[in-house]
Amino acid sequence: MSIEEIRNFCLSLPYSEETLPFDDTTLVYKVAGKMFAVTDLEHSDRVVVKCDPDLAIELRDRHEEVSAAWHFNKRHWNAISLNGDLSERFIFEQIFNSYMLVIKLNVTPVATRREIVAVVENIDVSTIYTNHDSFE
Repeated sequence: MSIEEIRNFCLSLPYSEETLPFDDTTLVYKVAGKMFAVTDLEHSDRVVVKCDPDLAIELRDRHEEVSAAWHFNKRHWNAISLNGDLSERFIFEQIFNSYMLVIKLNVTPVATRREIVAVVENIDVSTIYTNHDSFE
């Protein structure tokens, strides 16, 4: 899986944006100003996503390609290798789960959160992993 596929998927999600807050190579994807995925142009072999703490540990135990994210809160953020045996669908699911987790727990004010959830709830999730352009 390429960084371009990650980028296209992240930007296809409603209200998402790509930023460069740290340096010229670290791509940070946000929803309503809150991070949900991070990757790097120079080291494009992984994507970092937010995760429920219990699930984060379970995924690390189950998949060697999933580890605690370097420079992030290890309890809440996983790094997923793009070069391993994980399916594209699995990786996209983790990005989408991160996106939804951020919306539900971090987006304020509540009115903005409700607006985003109303749009996202109308998405046919079954097509999310096979048609990255389904949100446009």
